[in-house]
Amino acid sequence: MSPWQEQRPSGANALISARDLRKSYGRTEALRGASVDLHQGEILAVTGTSGSGKSSLLHCLAGIVRPDEGAVTYADERLDRLPEKRLSELRRSDFGVVFQFGQLIPELSALDNVALPLLLAGKRRREANEKAGEWLERFGVRGQSDVRPGEMSGGQGQRVALARALVTEPKAVFADEPTGALDSLSGEQVMTALAHTARESGTAVLLITHDAQVAAYADREVALRDGVVHLDPAGTVGQEAVRHEG
Repeated sequence: MSPWQEQRPSGANALISARDLRKSYGRTEALRGASVDLHQGEILAVTGTSGSGKSSLLHCLAGIVRPDEGAVTYADERLDRLPEKRLSELRRSDFGVVFQFGQLIPELSALDNVALPLLLAGKRRREANEKAGEWLERFGVRGQSDVRPGEMSGGQGQRVALARALVTEPKAVFADEPTGALDSLSGEQVMTALAHTARESGTAVLLITHDAQVAAYADREVALRDGVVHLDPAGTVGQEAVRHEG
């Protein structure tokens, strides 16, 4: 057993804990025993080269896909064993997801995109629109309320996507390369807004990125190499790796 495995957090106090995850797509092994903890209120950056399994790890922790082996625990529930109906409920209420290209619904305005998760959760249209407007305001895009995604800049669209992910006030947000399609200035604005809002609301964020400047917004950083999580991105274990222990 390597030193970083011996010193990894136990997971007892983690909001979401993954242990020994394995996931293959055909003959390609994306995860080869990955373990990681996401704690309440922290921003955790997962870095690694393209093809290292970062997105597969996020999908397993968010309950989007099931690992072939291993365990994913959220609160007292094993995500890898839950029926799809329960996973869908969690993704509507407790989890928010932001992808590289936002994946907003092109036929809907910014306001309608952000209000949609609330409507799916059973909120009345007026209440959903009011709350959606408040979140657009938080991310500085209230002026885009009636604009459709195709008429926005990349940075505006991604901030709308962040508002949609956070409008239900989830416990955790999973952000997969949220600045990957943006220029440096837009990326900085998006990350500043995400970090500020997450810390203000106490939301945990799992941030997938290959960009060191984006990872710098995180409280903690781990690296994924060959489908395995290393607690110190440099390959050695330091104080940052064990900050949540004890």
